[in-house]
Formats: sequence, C-alpha cells, structure tokens
Amino acid sequence: MRVRLLGNCYAPPGQLHHKVEDELEMVTVCHRPEGLGHLQAQTKFSRREIQVLYRGFKNECPSGVVNEDTFKQIYSQFFPNGDASTYAHYLFNAFDSAHHGSIKFEDFVMALSVLLRGSVHEKLTWTFNLYDINKDGFIHKEEMTDILRAIYAMMGRFTHPVLKDEAPRHHVEVFFQKMDQNRDGVVTLDEFIESCLQVELRPNPVTPLFGVIEPDIGTFSVTTMDCLHCWLEEPS
Repeated sequence: MRVRLLGNCYAPPGQLHHKVEDELEMVTVCHRPEGLGHLQAQTKFSRREIQVLYRGFKNECPSGVVNEDTFKQIYSQFFPNGDASTYAHYLFNAFDSAHHGSIKFEDFVMALSVLLRGSVHEKLTWTFNLYDINKDGFIHKEEMTDILRAIYAMMGRFTHPVLKDEAPRHHVEVFFQKMDQNRDGVVTLDEFIESCLQVELRPNPVTPLFGVIEPDIGTFSVTTMDCLHCWLEEPS
C-alpha cells in the first residue's frame, strides 16, 4: 500500500476528501502490534507460534489491520458455493470486540487463543457473544434465526441433505427448547453455558469459522469451536 506524506494541514476544499483518506491510510499502515512478550502473556501461544501467526496475518493483511470488506473477502474464499458475507459480518463484529471498525493483530491472536486453546467455558462465552448480535446480554429468537440463515447461506445449496426453507425456524425452536430453561423467551449466558455443558459433544466439535494459520502444523486451516451443532438435531 502506498503511503503519502502530508506536508501541511491545509488543503483546498476539492482536495479535502483525498487528504482525509490519505491520513487514514497512513495511520493504518503505521499500525504496529503489541510486543511479543505482551501477547505471549495475554494468550496461550508461544513466542514462536505468535511469530508464525503474525507472518500469516501480514501476508493476508499487509497494512496490519483488517477492515470488514477485506475480512469478508478472505472469509468467502472458504465457501465458494455460498454467500458468506452476512455470517462474516457477525464474525467480524465478534473479533472487533472494541468496535473500532477494524481487526488488529492483537484482536485476532487473542480471539484465536480462546478458540483454539481456551477452556470450554471461554469458548462458549465467545460463541455466546457471537450469537448475541445486539450485545444486550441475551440471545433472542430473531438473532438466532439471523445467525442460522447466515450459516445456511454460507454453506450454499450443496448441503446434504438439502435444507428446507423452514429449517432455520425449526432449528431455532429446538435451540430454545433446550436452552431457554426458565421459558422467558431469551437465552442468557449462564443458560447457554449450562445447557452446552450438559451435552456430550461429538468427537470433533469443530466447524468452519475462520481461516487461520495453525501454528503447530504450519498449514492453512479452518478451525474453531462452535457448539451450535449440538442443538440442530431433530427433537426426540
């Protein structure tokens, strides 16, 4: 990315828009992540693993930060048969926990530490925050419906068996039957965690969520924890 140095603070009216864009561009390019020692202390990755992650991050995002459009472009590569844009939007907001409108390497590596190395409680808390779209501390049926529709759109028309149009609504009802313990129409964090912990997870409770460099094997993979699959079974 090209960096333009600004010689003074004045710009004619016709050039003001370009001047602002240039300033934002320069700030973006100049971003540098926290030191390795700090990130190592804040995550469950070793120094070498953080270095590998940073190289992978910089390859995809040379500026050092990821905006939402770039994030969607990267994420959509893993789902060529579907439309991943809506789910990527929700996922972007979960990574951008401070709501800066961009994801820095620090945001990325700390979230990844939870998803790959965190306790079950930490992973479930992160997943709950992903599903809590409006960040009011509850999962509402409308939010869960939006999440499921986004997932089905992302997977495209090549799922097996083929999903019916009413599948999202049906699965939301199953989700709430099992998780809304006091039947008040919303799912709290405590209800979500308690309900998930009562379910024996499948041997491989991992679903595609975000493409990352896996430090231990050095290959590009798509991994993370997502307990939603536990609740998409047909009711007994």
